[in-house]
Amino acid sequence: MNYREVESSREFLVSLDNGADWREEIEEFAELEDIESAWFNAMGAVQDADVWFYDQDDKEYRSVTFDEPLEVAACVGNVALLDGEPFAHTHAVLSRRSGQSLAGHLNAATVFAGEVYIRAFDDPLEREHDDVTDLDLWL
Repeated sequence: MNYREVESSREFLVSLDNGADWREEIEEFAELEDIESAWFNAMGAVQDADVWFYDQDDKEYRSVTFDEPLEVAACVGNVALLDGEPFAHTHAVLSRRSGQSLAGHLNAATVFAGEVYIRAFDDPLEREHDDVTDLDLWL
């Protein structure tokens, strides 16, 4: 188990721009505010989405693209540095008009409307390659 105590001195509410990429907006905000580690929650709606699922046997992401309007029923993630740049590790539960839910690692999505709460931590968090999982994890 790996853990650390974190301290936070800054919190933000962010409204994402219509037509922008959901994850990239969070990363751009982190860069703008010099945030090197954070936790976030969000909700809203997207026009489309690229959702990833990590195949633990093959150790690679599988992508599923949804080219339809979806509600962002829940979105959670963290910001950490990856190769020196802020990376927003983003998971979301998306809902279709029928109420059917889709969920996974949100790689990309076109914002219709989005609201994000971000709690920035004082100390940086860096992602590094983990040989066991073949993922970039904060260690």
